[in-house]
Amino acid sequence: MGEPRFRGLRLLVGVSRPEFLPANLSALTVGISWAINPPFLLTWNFLVLLALCFLTITLVSAFGAQLNTMFDYDIDRKDKYKKDLVRAMEGLGRRKLKAFVVLEFLLSAVTLYLMWLIEGKLTLLLLWVVGTFLVFAYSTPPIRLKTRSWMQMVAIFLVLSIVPMLFIFYTFASLPSLLFLIFLAGEASTIYAVIIPTEIRDYFGDSAMRVKTMTVRLGLRKASFFSIILLTFGGLVCGATLFVGLYFGTYPWLSVFLIVMAVADVYVLSRYRKLYGLSKKYRTSKKSSVAREITDLAAHIPRWIMLVTQALVFVSLVFLIGKFL
Repeated sequence: MGEPRFRGLRLLVGVSRPEFLPANLSALTVGISWAINPPFLLTWNFLVLLALCFLTITLVSAFGAQLNTMFDYDIDRKDKYKKDLVRAMEGLGRRKLKAFVVLEFLLSAVTLYLMWLIEGKLTLLLLWVVGTFLVFAYSTPPIRLKTRSWMQMVAIFLVLSIVPMLFIFYTFASLPSLLFLIFLAGEASTIYAVIIPTEIRDYFGDSAMRVKTMTVRLGLRKASFFSIILLTFGGLVCGATLFVGLYFGTYPWLSVFLIVMAVADVYVLSRYRKLYGLSKKYRTSKKSSVAREITDLAAHIPRWIMLVTQALVFVSLVFLIGKFL
């Protein structure tokens, strides 16, 4: 009995797109780093809220990824890089996955209700409603925002960055500062910048299936260039706002840790520039060998996501710790 249950859990994790977990959950640390200020007491109330907030955004993120896996199955089974994802989907089955989606949705509503009992903030309910609607609308027909280019881009900005970050911030604070809002613009740009290579990896399958993502609409060359612009902008804005927070804090020398974020962004930008070069080459040659090079390179996106998001998390932790030194 133990083995089938363990297998079912592994299959559920497989269809939940764990490669996106670093980008989704980095919002928790980053949001807290801006929301908490001295004087601060570590209380049971805070720890309970932290756990409930973590569970809420994790559950919404999980069933959002599962819906994406479910409705992208016909596309994913043609992608050699998604064999494990397809096998997990086939092993779990559509019926069971729907049941898990409903269960996770209900659990997220329960955790939100418990947060409301503690905090009584209507803002959290509104953000959860917006986020949950967008998560369903992104992948699920007939709306399926994923296929609507500009609407897809806006949905990603909101679902993967702005809504969860604001949800976390408002859990522990009331009014965001101007500096935080500027930072949020940079963070949203960074998150979308690391999503574009996933669309580049899927470009040829999406094009064949007429899934009109923003990358399909723009084309490989423009999408690659767009990712460079977004990551550069996001890195500069996040870096500048964190520098202000660190430099004008108790210990200005802590701003030296920004080099970690700079190194990560520069490395990933070098990969993006290679993608851009290959995209220009494919535009003129249309060779299948170049297309394979593009998809092979873009397949490293989980590593790039990890580098960029965790570097941002690290500097945010330094920012948070610096407030209390």
